[in-house]
Amino acid sequence: MTLVLPAIPDAERTPLVEALLAVLDAQQQRLRELEQAVALLRDEVALLKGQCPKPKIAPSRLEAPPPRPPPAPGDKRPGSAKRSKTASFVKPVEVVIPFPDPPLGSTPHGHEEYFVQELLLEARAIRYLRQRVLADGRSLLAPLPGDIPPGSHFGPLLHAYVLYQHHHCNVTQPLILEQLREFGIDISSGQVDRILTHGRDAFHQEKEQVLRAGLKTASCIGADDTTARHQGKNGYCTAIGNDLFAYFQSTASKSRLNFLEVLRGPVGGYAVNKAALDYCRLYKLPRALVDRLAAGRAAFADEAAWQGHLASLGMTAARHLLIATEGALLGQVIEHGARPGLVVLSDGAAQFDILVHASCWIHAERPLARMVPFNETHRAVIERVREQVWQLYKDLKAYRHKPDAGKKAGLAERFDRLVGQKTDYCGVKAALQEMAAHKEDLLRVLDRPEVPLHNNRMESDIRGYVKTRKISGSTRSEAGRRCRDTFASLKKTCRKLRVSFWAYLQDRVRRRGEVARLADVIGQKASETAAPDGQAAPPEAARGAAG
Repeated sequence: MTLVLPAIPDAERTPLVEALLAVLDAQQQRLRELEQAVALLRDEVALLKGQCPKPKIAPSRLEAPPPRPPPAPGDKRPGSAKRSKTASFVKPVEVVIPFPDPPLGSTPHGHEEYFVQELLLEARAIRYLRQRVLADGRSLLAPLPGDIPPGSHFGPLLHAYVLYQHHHCNVTQPLILEQLREFGIDISSGQVDRILTHGRDAFHQEKEQVLRAGLKTASCIGADDTTARHQGKNGYCTAIGNDLFAYFQSTASKSRLNFLEVLRGPVGGYAVNKAALDYCRLYKLPRALVDRLAAGRAAFADEAAWQGHLASLGMTAARHLLIATEGALLGQVIEHGARPGLVVLSDGAAQFDILVHASCWIHAERPLARMVPFNETHRAVIERVREQVWQLYKDLKAYRHKPDAGKKAGLAERFDRLVGQKTDYCGVKAALQEMAAHKEDLLRVLDRPEVPLHNNRMESDIRGYVKTRKISGSTRSEAGRRCRDTFASLKKTCRKLRVSFWAYLQDRVRRRGEVARLADVIGQKASETAAPDGQAAPPEAARGAAG
C-alpha cells in the first residue's frame, strides 16, 4: 500500500504538519513490515499445501560488471583463440577401425583420428585370496591392499563416489542407494550411511587444520551464519573464511561466546593473555577482577579448570563470568596463531564484533532499499541518499584498489556529510543514524585496504550449505552433523585453492597422500601473496579479490 500525498509548500510546513508527516512515515514503514510478514505466512501456507511460494528476484544495482570496451579493429573476441581440444584428455585408448568391404582395387591410405570421451560406470566384485601361513605357532594372514578402507567390503572408489555424490552433488541417501543398486551394487541403506558418517576422523582432523592455517595466515576473515536443523530442532551454522579457506560449524545457538568457541576449534582450552585482558577492559569488567585475572594462571586445559579458577577469584555475577570467558576464549584463539589485528568482516551482527571489526556496506544500505516512499518527495529523498551512498562506495572501492593516504580525510568527511544531513523522514533519518553509529566499521578500508567492502564472499560460501539443508533437511546423528560440516568445509576450501574435490576424496580414501594437505596449500598460497610487512597483499595482487 502506497500513500500518495500532494506537494506541501514550504510556507505551509508548520511544526504540526511536519509531526503529522513523520507519523505517516512511521505508519507506512509499519504497514510495509506487516505486508512482508503476511507474504511470508502466505509462502509458508503454500509450502504446507505442497505449492510453490512466490519467487523473489531482486536486481542488484551495486556490483554490475562494467561494459566491455569495443574490440579494436583486427582484434578477435575474447575466448576465440584456438586451443588444442585434446590437450587435457586422459591417455586415450587406440582402437583401429578397418574399412568394411573396401571396393576392389582400393589401397590403404593411413588413418584419420576421431576422439570420443567416455565415462565407465560398472559394478565390479573383486575376490581377494589372502594366503595364510603358519610360523612359530602363529597363524598369519596376508594383508589386504593398502587402499581398501579398513573393515569395509566396498572399494575406495565406491567410497569416494558416495561421498562426492552426497556432499558435492547434494544427492540424498535414498537416491544414492537406488543409484548404486541400479548399477549392480548389493548394498543396504545402513551401509550407505556408514560410508558417509563412519571412520572419517582423518577428514575431521584436516578440517581443523584448515581452520588453524586459515586463521594463522589471514589478516581478514568474513563471518556469517544461517539456520541448521538437527534432530528436528532449529540450530545455527557459523561460517568463516576468506579467499583461501572456508570453515563451517553448526551449533545449537548463536552468540559471541559461540562464535569465539567456533574460532577456537574443538581443541579447547582458555588463555589469559594480553588479548584476553584487553577484551575484559574494553567491556568494562571491574578493574579489581581484571587485576586478579592478570595475577593468576594463564592457561587452562578445559572448561572445568577454567570455571574452577573463576570461582576461586570470587566471580559470581553472570555478566562478569561471561566477559571473562569470552576474553579467555579470544586469548586462546590468539594463542593458536591468529593475529591480534585480525579483521572480522560481517553483516553487522553483534556476535561478530571482536578484534578489529568491519561492516558490510550492502547490509548497511539495505534499510534504504527496503523503504517504501509515501509520496514523490519522499521517493526523491530516498533515491538521493541511496545515490550518495553508492557514489561514496564506488570511491572507497577505487581507494581500496589503489590506496592514497591523501584521500583518507576527504572520504571520511564525505561520510560525515552523508550521515549528518537533515531529513524530515524518520525512516531515512534512522538508517543514516545507524550508519553513523558504525562509522569506524564501515570505513575500516581506509586503514586496512585489504578489507573488502561487503561480505558477499561469505554469503556465497554459505549458499551451498543452505542448498544442502533445503534438500536433505535435518541431520539425525551427531556423526551426520559433524560430517556435514566437515565436508562442506573441505569442499569449499578445495574450490578456493583450485584443488579437484574428486581427486582429493580419492586420494584421502586410498590414503596415498599424493594431494597436498590443504593446510599446507593455504600456507603456501598465503606466502605467495603476502606483502613484505607480513600483512596481506594489496587486493589487485591477491587471487580472486572481491570488490
